[in-house]
Amino acid sequence: MIGRLLIPDGIDKTVFPLLMGKALRAFADGYVAVLLPAYLLALGYSTLDVGMLSTATLLGSAVATLAVGAWGYRFHHRHLLRGAAVLMAVTGFAFAAQSTFWPLLLIAFVGTLNPSSGDVSVFLPLEHARLAEAAQGSARTSLFARYSLLGALFAAVGALAAGIPDWLVSSTGMTQLTAFRGMFVMYGVVGALVWLLYRDLPRPTNVIQSPPIPLGHSRGIVIKLAALFSVDSFAGGLVINSLMALWLFQRFDVSLTAAGAFFFWSGLLSAVSQLLAPWVAKHIGLLNTMVFTHIPASVCLILAAFVPNINLAIGLLFVRALLSQMDVPTRTAFVMEVVTPGERAAAASFTAVPRSLASAISPTIGGALFAAGWLATPLVACGILKISYDLALWRAFWQQRGTR
Repeated sequence: MIGRLLIPDGIDKTVFPLLMGKALRAFADGYVAVLLPAYLLALGYSTLDVGMLSTATLLGSAVATLAVGAWGYRFHHRHLLRGAAVLMAVTGFAFAAQSTFWPLLLIAFVGTLNPSSGDVSVFLPLEHARLAEAAQGSARTSLFARYSLLGALFAAVGALAAGIPDWLVSSTGMTQLTAFRGMFVMYGVVGALVWLLYRDLPRPTNVIQSPPIPLGHSRGIVIKLAALFSVDSFAGGLVINSLMALWLFQRFDVSLTAAGAFFFWSGLLSAVSQLLAPWVAKHIGLLNTMVFTHIPASVCLILAAFVPNINLAIGLLFVRALLSQMDVPTRTAFVMEVVTPGERAAAASFTAVPRSLASAISPTIGGALFAAGWLATPLVACGILKISYDLALWRAFWQQRGTR
C-alpha cells in the first residue's frame, strides 16, 4: 500500500527500498545536524571547532563521492549502497564512543555524518543514478520530487527528535552527555536498518546491459554545472543546519528543544516546496523553477540577519524554507536530462563532488565568523552568493531545450 502511494504507475517498483532508505537516513541527519553543535559545546569545544568538524564531514563525503564517480561504475550499485549503510552504522557507534577532538574529527571525515540540510553523502549519486533509470520525462521529475519530499519530511521529524536529550535529562535524571551519546547510537542503528532495506535491491544478473560509463560526451556540460553548483554549495555551507542552530543559540538564546521545533517546521515547509516543485516545473520549466524560487529565498535569509526580534527572523526563515528547496528535485532532474543515460551515475558524482568540496570549506569560515561575533555576516554572504549563482546559472542554460 505504501509502495503504491510513493511509486505511481510507470515507475520501476524496485526503487521502493531506496525511498525508504532515504527517509530513514534523513530522519537521522535531521537530529544530528541540530545535536552536533550542542554535543560539541557540551564537550567543551568552541564554535570554531564545530565549524572544523562540520568541514571534515563534508570533505570526507566529497572524497567518497569522488571515488564512486571515478570507480563506482565498475561495481553493482547494490554492493556499494550496502557498503555505505555499513559505514553509516559504524559512524554512529564510533561517534558515540569518543569525546576527544581528533578521533571525532577522523570519524567525521571517514564516516557519513551530515551537518547540513541536504543530502551530501556517498549515498546520493548511487541512488540518483538508480532512480533516473526507473522513470522518464516528467515521471522522473515526480520520482525525484517524492525522493526529496521523503527526505524533507523525515528530516523535519528528525529535527523535532533533537529535543529527546532534554526530555531524557528532565524525566530520567540522565546526564546530558549520555543522552547525546544515545542519539548517536540510534544513528548507528538507523544505518543497520538501511542495510537491511538495501538487501531487497535487485541482485546483479548475468544479463548484458549497457553499463554506466565515465564522463565523455557530456563532460563540458557537467563541468559547467559543477562549477556553478560549487558556488551555491559554498554559500550554503556558511549556514548549514549545525551553524544555523549555533546562530539561534547565540543570537536569540533559544533552547535545544526550541531549535529542534524550528527545524521541524522549517523542514515541513521545505517538504511542501518539494511537493510543489514538479507542478511548477511543468508550467515554467526546470531551470526557471530552480532560479526564480531560489532568489526570493536568499533575500529572506539576508533580511533575517538584521531583524531585531526572533519572531520576524523565524518568519523570514520559514518563507525561505518554503522556497529554497524547490530547486532540489528540479536540479537533479535537470542534470539527468542534459547528459546521456550511460553518463548519469558519473554526472551525479562529478556534480556532487565540487558541491561537497565547496560546502566543506565554508563551515569553518562560518564558525570563525560566529566566534568573532560577526553573527550576520555568514547569512548575508550566503544570500549574496546564492543570488549570484542563480543569475549565472540562468544565463548559462536558459537556451537549453526542454529544460526551461
